[in-house]
Amino acid sequence: MAPAPEPRHVDRPVMPGYGVAEGDAGLLPWSWAVERLITSPQYWVAAVDGAGRPHVMPVWGVWIDGAVWFSSGPRSRRARSLDVRPACSVATADPHQPVVLEGDAERVTDGGAVAAFAQRANAKYDADYTVDFYRENATFRVAPRRVIALDDADFAGSPTRWTF
Repeated sequence: MAPAPEPRHVDRPVMPGYGVAEGDAGLLPWSWAVERLITSPQYWVAAVDGAGRPHVMPVWGVWIDGAVWFSSGPRSRRARSLDVRPACSVATADPHQPVVLEGDAERVTDGGAVAAFAQRANAKYDADYTVDFYRENATFRVAPRRVIALDDADFAGSPTRWTF
C-alpha cells in the first residue's frame, strides 16, 4: 500500500452566487476531509457509461492510504462504466459536511491489496465477506485528483478545494 498523498494546493472553490468568502480565512484543514472520508458510512459513486449516460449509486467502501476503495459486481453498470471511463466522483454520505473526491477509478487485481481491502471493509461494516468474494468482484481504488468539501455550519467561510 502507498502512503497517503498530501494536497499540493489548497484554495477556495468557485461558487458564484452563494456568498462564499474570498481569501484563505476559514479554509478547512485536509485532516478534516480525511476524517470524513474515513468515517463515512457509505459513499456515492458517480460514473459515466460508454454512451455518456450518468450513473450514481451508493457503495460500501473504505479510505486506505489516501484513496477510496470499493467493490462492485464485475458485470454491474458501475463496473462496466468505470472500465470504459475511469473518471468518476466519490462523495461521502453526510450532506451537512460533504466531501467530494474526483479521480480515476483503478481496478485492483493484486491479491494482497484485495485482501487488505477485504479486511478493512469487513472491520468497518462488521461483515465477514471472504477475500475470494472480493477477488470475484471488481475492486476499485480512487485516488484524489481534486477534493471539494464544506461544513454547512459555516457555509460561506468553509468551502475548500484541494488539488493533488
